[in-house]
Amino acid sequence: ARLAGSAVTIINAQHYARTIHDLALRRSLIGIGEELVIDSYGAKLESDANTLIETAEQKLFRLAEDGMVGTGFQSFNQSAAQAIEQIEAAYKHDHRLVGVTSGLIDVDELLGGLHASDLLILAGRPGMGKTALATTIAYNAARAYRAEKDELGRNKRVDGAVVGFFSLEMSSEQLATRILAQAARIPSIHLRRGKISTDDFHRVVQAAQEIERLPLYIDDTPQLTIPALRARARRLKRQHDLSLIVVDYLQLMRPTDSTRLNNRVQEVSEVTQGLKALAKELNVPVIALSQLSRAVESRDDKRPQLADLRESGSIEQDADVVMFIYREAYYQQRREPDPTDAAKHAEWRERMDRIHRRADLIVAKQRHGPTDTIELDFDSTLTLFGSRARDGGSYASADEAPF
Repeated sequence: ARLAGSAVTIINAQHYARTIHDLALRRSLIGIGEELVIDSYGAKLESDANTLIETAEQKLFRLAEDGMVGTGFQSFNQSAAQAIEQIEAAYKHDHRLVGVTSGLIDVDELLGGLHASDLLILAGRPGMGKTALATTIAYNAARAYRAEKDELGRNKRVDGAVVGFFSLEMSSEQLATRILAQAARIPSIHLRRGKISTDDFHRVVQAAQEIERLPLYIDDTPQLTIPALRARARRLKRQHDLSLIVVDYLQLMRPTDSTRLNNRVQEVSEVTQGLKALAKELNVPVIALSQLSRAVESRDDKRPQLADLRESGSIEQDADVVMFIYREAYYQQRREPDPTDAAKHAEWRERMDRIHRRADLIVAKQRHGPTDTIELDFDSTLTLFGSRARDGGSYASADEAPF
């Protein structure tokens, strides 16, 4: 009888395991509920109720993702095993990217892709093309997305990314227009003014049909707080397996609804710390755009430096990667000499011809790798970035760009 009972147990082992796991999850849910009730009754009126909601949501997300409320300490053996898994994955990729692709060859080679749990800061002065570069990377990553089913029937990312783009500066319509313009190779100003031909319109429709199939999600809520962004990112992670977050830009974010700090540096520091914590919690790369100090404009060499990060606080400290976008042509264009001075004007024109499509991506900090300056191609009419052609100096045309 015991043997027969054991046979039944073995046959139904998978069912029993699921039942035990389900009961364990229910116990954890009960525990979270009890803690929430106790904390809600015991919290002082000065305490922020949103903080309680945020804490409960974080615990529920962890429970849904891992079946655990919290990890706490883990042995070095466990950490080492996880590290070996990552090394093995990189080895099996045979020198291909392990991180999310940016679609820009030299950027991917230097960074090894955009790595999970990393906070990447992309900074620059107005007019340098921060948003254009961010949309280029977001589109490229979404376009490259490919997934396979794991043993549990869930999608597992193989390449590219499901992208969540938080646009605090531009509306979703403006951002979509820019991406459509880049994809269709038509200046966005022509789209906004309706100055397009029938052929142009068909190209836009074709581009829209391609883009609508991509895993690219836009949230244009202004003055978004860190808790609100976390809640939306967790939801996107749970529903669509979010694998890349872009925030444009971090100085427009606030730590919480109720917190108004007199110290702007401290406020921005809390935002960057929150973004880094989110990158670790969801295990995805987070790209956050940032402004630079006006001090850049007051010196002769206008190439950005780490000290130029506006309201820097802990931006440099929290970031795993800090990148600056710099276009010399932006400043050189303002120095056009008097056309009546033919020699100087010819010299200026020759220099503009050499640099007008060049953009420098200065990787000023990389926690796990070298720093360097990468030359990119920039089409100002399309606000489109691409990789530089490897032919000794000329740049890739718009047709050869990632879009």
